[in-house]
Amino acid sequence: MGPKPVDERSDHDLFRAELVNLIDQRHELARLAELIDWPAFAQQWGSQFESTTGRPALPTRLMAALLYLKHVYALSDEDVVERWVENPYWQHFSGERYFRHELPCDPSSLVRWRRRIGEAGCEWLLAHSIEAARRAGVIKRSSLQTVVLDTTVQPKAIAHPTDSRLLNRAREQLVAAAQKEGLALRQSYVRVGKAAESALNNSFSAARRGALPSRADAERQ
Repeated sequence: MGPKPVDERSDHDLFRAELVNLIDQRHELARLAELIDWPAFAQQWGSQFESTTGRPALPTRLMAALLYLKHVYALSDEDVVERWVENPYWQHFSGERYFRHELPCDPSSLVRWRRRIGEAGCEWLLAHSIEAARRAGVIKRSSLQTVVLDTTVQPKAIAHPTDSRLLNRAREQLVAAAQKEGLALRQSYVRVGKAAESALNNSFSAARRGALPSRADAERQ
């Protein structure tokens, strides 16, 4: 089944304060929520969630808002739904009328939504949000002409030049040079060198954790 429409008349509660009266309307998310054309998301993605069996799909605005918050704040699926419970601005941005104390959905629902809409759908979501901000004058068109990539947090396969690794690397180069010149070696220490490097690194790691005395303490002893 498609996303269940929200009936605001049935959601009215005289004994609860509405989120719109609790938050600062000048907040960036409150302003952006008024600028985004939320029905456009239902028109864009609604056909991908049509089914004659099963439970109704979660509201399109809720899922679109969660995906947006996940990308903007660089959070995991688990983190974004947990922080959503604690943040009234996020709930208002998602279309909630009153503050909720339970998770908006299971984190796995975000995985299924991304699979349904695909990478193109996620890009369309971000582009639609940026365009809404541009129309409101929050960002300038000139700001979109330059893309700045921050690669400092990307995982890299870096081998740090520790003393033990440098010594073992020097041994490997000496063995290679001897073999290139046709010199016969009684022993190349291949396995011994790797084992010694690994053991030395493990002992230093244990010393940093406090399990073993540090190198300075060992020398004083």
